[in-house]
Amino acid sequence: MKLENLLRKIESVQQKIQFSGTIFTKQGTDSLASISFGYSNRSEKIENEVNTKYGIASGCKVFTAIAICQLIEKGELSFDSKLQNCLPFEFPHFDENITVHHLLTHTSGIPDYFDEEVMNDFEELWIKTPMYHIRNLQDFLPLFKNEEMKYPAGAKFQYNNSGYILLGLIIEQITGMSFSEYVETNIFQRAGMLDSGYFEMDALPAKTAIGYIDFSDGTWKTNIYSLPVKGGSDGGAYVTAPDMMKLWESLTNYKLLSESITKQMLTPHAHEVEGLSYGYGIWIEKNDEEVSKYLLMGYDPGVNFHAAFYPKRDLKIVVCVNTSKGAYDMISGIEEVLALSNS
Repeated sequence: MKLENLLRKIESVQQKIQFSGTIFTKQGTDSLASISFGYSNRSEKIENEVNTKYGIASGCKVFTAIAICQLIEKGELSFDSKLQNCLPFEFPHFDENITVHHLLTHTSGIPDYFDEEVMNDFEELWIKTPMYHIRNLQDFLPLFKNEEMKYPAGAKFQYNNSGYILLGLIIEQITGMSFSEYVETNIFQRAGMLDSGYFEMDALPAKTAIGYIDFSDGTWKTNIYSLPVKGGSDGGAYVTAPDMMKLWESLTNYKLLSESITKQMLTPHAHEVEGLSYGYGIWIEKNDEEVSKYLLMGYDPGVNFHAAFYPKRDLKIVVCVNTSKGAYDMISGIEEVLALSNS
C-alpha cells in the first residue's frame, strides 16, 4: 500500500508542477520507484528515461571532495595543507592561513566568482567573460583570484564555488591529470558510473537531457548560453539517476575511500544558518544529535538536482531535473509519504 501511495504522490507532484526529470528510489537492494517525466529534448519530443543523463550543478561537489580525500589517503596532501603551498598561482589578497579543510567546508573566506550579494542571476557572469571560453579550471581564475577576502579564513561558513575550483586545481597539480579525467577514472569507473561524465554543452553525447529555462508566459529557452561550456570541480557533471545511486552505494560501502576517511567526510564540520551542517562536499541534517539525512543539491539555470541518503532506513532517493526547479518539491513529497521528516 505504501508503494502505491508513493507512486500516487509522485504523479500528483508531477501534475502540480509539471515536473520534468527522473526519480529513482531504493531501500536496501529493493527499488521503490523508477519513473521519468517530460522531455529530454522538447523540440524533438524525446522523452526522459531512467538512463537519461542530467546535469547536476553543485551536486557534484561531492566528487571533488572524494578526489581530495583519495589524495589525502595516499599521503599526497593533508586537510591542513595550506593553499599557498599547493598551487603555483598568485592570490595577492588571500589569507595565507587558508587550508584544504577551509576550502572543503566553505569556510575559507575567499571571494566567490558567483557572489549572490552582487548578482542574482548566474547568467550575469557571462556578460564580460563569455561562457564558451570556460572549458578548463584555470579559465575560472580571472573571475576571482585578484579580489579581496570576504572574511578571515575559518571565521564562518559561506557557500563558495571558488573554493571548489581551487580544490580541482590542486587535484590537477598533484596528479598531472585534468580534473575531469581524474574523476572519471578514479570515481566514476570505480563506482560503475559508466554513463556519467563531464561533457561539453556543445558536444553532448546521446541520451543527455537539454536544460530548459521556463518563463511565466509559457515560453522557454535552453540553458546553452547560461552555463560554462564544460563543468568543473564546483559543478557541472552529467549523471544518470542509477549512476548516482551507485555513487551513494560505493561511498557508504567504502569502495571509494577507507572507512575512517569516509566517516571524516560525512562528519558535520561547518554549520549553516538554516539548520543544515556541511561535511566535505555534502550537506548533513541531524535530529537529536543523530544524522537523519545526507543530501546533495544542485541549482543552475535549467538544472535542478537532489539526492538523499537516510542511514537509519538504508534509503536512497535521487531526483534529476532538466528545468530550473522541481527537485525539492518531489523529494519533499516522497519524504511525506515515507514518513521521513524525522527519520
